[in-house]
Amino acid sequence: MTPPQDPGPPDNNAPDEGDKRFAPAAARNEAPIAAVLEQHLPKSGRLLEIASGTGQHACAFAARFPGLIWQPSDVDPAKLASIRARIAEVDCPNLLPPVELDAAVPGWAERIGPFDAILIVNLLHLIGTGPANTVLDEAAHALASGGRLAIYGPFLRDGRFASEGDERFHASLREQDPTTGYKEVADIRARLERAGLENIAREEMPANNLMLVAARHRLG
Repeated sequence: MTPPQDPGPPDNNAPDEGDKRFAPAAARNEAPIAAVLEQHLPKSGRLLEIASGTGQHACAFAARFPGLIWQPSDVDPAKLASIRARIAEVDCPNLLPPVELDAAVPGWAERIGPFDAILIVNLLHLIGTGPANTVLDEAAHALASGGRLAIYGPFLRDGRFASEGDERFHASLREQDPTTGYKEVADIRARLERAGLENIAREEMPANNLMLVAARHRLG
């Protein structure tokens, strides 16, 4: 399932270079996301990035966390091409070629897991509630013992938007696809808990976003 186009801020229409795409939002949020990941990610192991988009984060974060084998993924052929184009420009031995993955289709956790960490950035508001629940359930199931799931994006908080801009963005997403839009952060937490994750941290991020980080219970 390909999510609808994220309208984002006006500068999201920056020119691309061949297959390589550029998302200004990814450039802006790279540093704050990395700062939180440094507090929560394991030092080594396998990490799956779901919906890697342009590949900007994959290249930047793989270089920043050299102990993690970084596996980017996406379902959109154009984005997979962008990820490959960016990887070709960097010297990062822990960054793998992207895999085609529709994380909203059940069954992938058993097929490609387990992972020591999974990262989801700016995806859940772009897909419907049912697909989002599948993404979360599969991601939880794909975590190894002690693994971490990090989710970044905009959310509703007790049914309220953090700003008028968020409310407008939510409305624009609903105009494209009425099943999409901001999810309630309390519902996401409850879903993660039902999936067996614990110690859910909530980090306030710039631009009214949040990052949730949950852990799979460590066995033994």
